[in-house]
Amino acid sequence: MSSARRKAVVFLLVMAAVFLSGCGATRPSKYYQLTIPAETSPQQAPDPAPITLLVGNLFASHLYREDRIVYSTAGEEMGTYEYQRWAEPPAEMIQEVLLRELRASGHYRTVYAQRSSTNGDFLLRGRLYDFKEVSEKGMIARMGVDFEMRDLKSGATVWTHYYRHDEPVNGKNVPAVVAALDRNVQRAVKEVVESLGQYFATHPSK
Repeated sequence: MSSARRKAVVFLLVMAAVFLSGCGATRPSKYYQLTIPAETSPQQAPDPAPITLLVGNLFASHLYREDRIVYSTAGEEMGTYEYQRWAEPPAEMIQEVLLRELRASGHYRTVYAQRSSTNGDFLLRGRLYDFKEVSEKGMIARMGVDFEMRDLKSGATVWTHYYRHDEPVNGKNVPAVVAALDRNVQRAVKEVVESLGQYFATHPSK
């Protein structure tokens, strides 16, 4: 083998070794999911509201429509974890948790996710403002979301609910942050389900 050819072979072997060592050093991504209730037959309330409730999209900035977990400091600076991610975008997971809890409540004749072909009496939708780790004096999991419900017959907004809560993080790692955000979601959804139930109890549909 000529000297030039040997050098070429050695070069290729070195490059291959560098490539393989680089591949081996890549950190694996870890994925997390919110606690989403299982689809079960609802325990029908004694007198469910005779309505079809549609659960629409949860609008959010692009940060919460992607799969990266968001963190911030006490100031305005925000960032995302590279290898710690959600299994699905937070806005979609929160919408699914709310949909299933409303169905499970048994307070309504039917509850559907909003689709172009689905007709309903009321449309529930919201906007997610915060869903992140915040490092201040300690670590907290912040959630801020605004909900509204519209009467599809009149077009009027008949109910609103704003939720904002800082849930303490019991730890100093990302899994602890995820657990705190999950608790925050369950708390928010419980508030919304109870508030909607109170609305329809005082505004019965005919």
